[in-house]
Amino acid sequence: MTADTIEKAGTLERHFTTAALFALPVRLVIGWTYFSAFWRRVGIADKLDPNLPGYIGEKFNHFLPHALGIGPIIEHLLTHPGLLAVAMTVFTIVEGVVGICVMIGFLTRIMSLAVLGLAFGILLSAGWLGTTCLDEWQIGILGMACGFMLFLSGGGRYSVDRIVSGRILRLAQQKWFNWLSSGAINVRTPVVVSGSILILTVALFTNQHFHGEVYGPLHNKSVAPVIEITDAHIADNSLQFELFRTEGADVYGSFLIGVGVRDDTAGDTVVKLDGAELSRLPRTAITNRYVAQVEPGAHSLVVPLGAKARVTIDTERTHWNAAHRYTLVLTDISGATWKLPIASVT
Repeated sequence: MTADTIEKAGTLERHFTTAALFALPVRLVIGWTYFSAFWRRVGIADKLDPNLPGYIGEKFNHFLPHALGIGPIIEHLLTHPGLLAVAMTVFTIVEGVVGICVMIGFLTRIMSLAVLGLAFGILLSAGWLGTTCLDEWQIGILGMACGFMLFLSGGGRYSVDRIVSGRILRLAQQKWFNWLSSGAINVRTPVVVSGSILILTVALFTNQHFHGEVYGPLHNKSVAPVIEITDAHIADNSLQFELFRTEGADVYGSFLIGVGVRDDTAGDTVVKLDGAELSRLPRTAITNRYVAQVEPGAHSLVVPLGAKARVTIDTERTHWNAAHRYTLVLTDISGATWKLPIASVT
């Protein structure tokens, strides 16, 4: 190796060391962001036990209604609770390992790609959530950008990678080790620019798709509750329907204080349950599909975000006329109502 080559290699190494030093605050904070997810679910509280309040699977359930492209995967896990519990545990462990490795700078580049991948998953699944600002979208897209930046910079002087390469010189001389950890790598400017433009494109696309913030109209699906009603019918003197909460704050339920059936032909209401009556519904009348569950509350029927359930209400005292047209009406405590024509009376 010539003196000129050694000098160029030394200059390149110094450039990467400087870049990694400038990226140190980002490395520490993004590392803690992921490690803290592990810490609060395991160290501070047990959020991995499906039988305890605060189970992380319920949060995962909240992602479902408007997840981009990965909704079927989320739904498959939600309908297989055992598999969901395993997935949540594995995901939490991965976040913990990635977070601590990024903070201490161990295998920095490969861990930065893991950061990018985890952030992309958050972006697709939860990028639509956020009541006062675009919380999950910002976490996802900034995580992607930070992951890519850390891949380019590496861990630098203040990292375990630097200690390992300093003590095991033979390993440090292997180019593949630098690509996995830290140090100088041969990255062309077009690759950096192309990667940056790609992440910007993902940012613009998802920002528009989830929130309409590129050219409008603006929309935020996390502000007010929305309930979709399907398969409403009368069978065996019972009102049956399926409801699915698709919008609204993930930390606050929809509180149904009214379920009624309007006879559109006669112009009167034939079924009317208020909040107190709904709060006394037997749990056998509600068949939940996912982890987030519709259930009677103190003064209403509580419908969490992402919950889907079939509800059966006894209507034995009601006279049904097969020739009439009926409409099911659900009323939220906010005053919002949702309606669906009842398909059949049998």
